[in-house]
Order: sequence, then structure tokens, then C-alpha cells
Amino acid sequence: MDQLRGLLVKPNKLPEEITFDNSLEKKQELVEGYIEYAYSDDFPDVAFICNEEGKINGLPYNRDIGHDIIAGNFIIISSNVEDGEDVSLSDKQIEKYKKIFNDKSIEDTNIKITNIILQNNGFEI
Repeated sequence: MDQLRGLLVKPNKLPEEITFDNSLEKKQELVEGYIEYAYSDDFPDVAFICNEEGKINGLPYNRDIGHDIIAGNFIIISSNVEDGEDVSLSDKQIEKYKKIFNDKSIEDTNIKITNIILQNNGFEI
């Protein structure tokens, strides 16, 4: 079985470099449920593997990826667009995404979530 190198991002935590089996079961274990692939124009060189039912199941919000906020754990991997295969992150991508999903991204996401809640409850921001 192939091994993948990626980043595991947990809510309010810094990304953790991991090596894991490239299997459905292992991906489900890491995201704690059924998997879904998310993509963002802001991060075209990677795929985000997240819990498909994260929001429905009330998992804690994690990070803003541009068009959405992922709930629960997610894995960042590289994706081969031609054949759709998952690919390990390069050293350069590991460093890049550790910097992107840093302490400030946690703070920025939490501020965005607070603002959404306030707006949904009739407060002006």
C-alpha cells in the first residue's frame, strides 16, 4: 500500500506533518468520518480531504479556505489533476502550507466565524 505525506490540520492547532496509508479507511480515521475532497482557487496546487458531514455533525470549525470554512480535521495533500490520484506534498508545499495555516489563520478564521454568528443574530458588523 502506498504511503502519502501530507499535513493534518486540526481545529485551533498548527498543521502537523504526517505520513499515512493511502487508503480510504485511514483517511476516514484522520478526518473522523466520511471523506470529501475540497478544492480552492486560492490553493490550486493541493486538495483538502475533510469530513463530508463535519458541519452537519457539529464538528468545530477549523480553517477558512477562501470559499468555505472546513469543520473538523482535514488533510492537505497534492493532487495529480491528470489522473486524479493523491500525491504526497513536496518539502516546498509542506513549508508553504505550514506558513499559510499558522496561528494568524486560526485567529482570522475565529474572527470570521464570530462575525458570521453575530450577523446571523441581527448584529451589524
